[in-house]
Amino acid sequence: MLRKLGRLFVIKTRFEAYLIIFALALGATARGSQYLVEYPGWGGKLLFLATTGAVFLAGAKILDCLKYERAERERAEAGPTGSNSDDTTNRAQTEA
Repeated sequence: MLRKLGRLFVIKTRFEAYLIIFALALGATARGSQYLVEYPGWGGKLLFLATTGAVFLAGAKILDCLKYERAERERAEAGPTGSNSDDTTNRAQTEA
């Protein structure tokens, strides 16, 4: 039962990721607006920029993790391959 409940909090698709990033952006701009009122001038503008910048970083990390998890899933589904082909793949990735 706890496993089923835990699956509700796992981001599975890019659409879910975009929804979460959108919600983070809404919260960040609301908090940034409060900073502009509370700290007029450059201080408030810098804090506003920091809150929105954090959303960009978090969004990029979420999307990168989804891409990494998809690649790992596809690699696991492909099954084990010969060590020679893995060695060639690793060399091609490091040279690129």
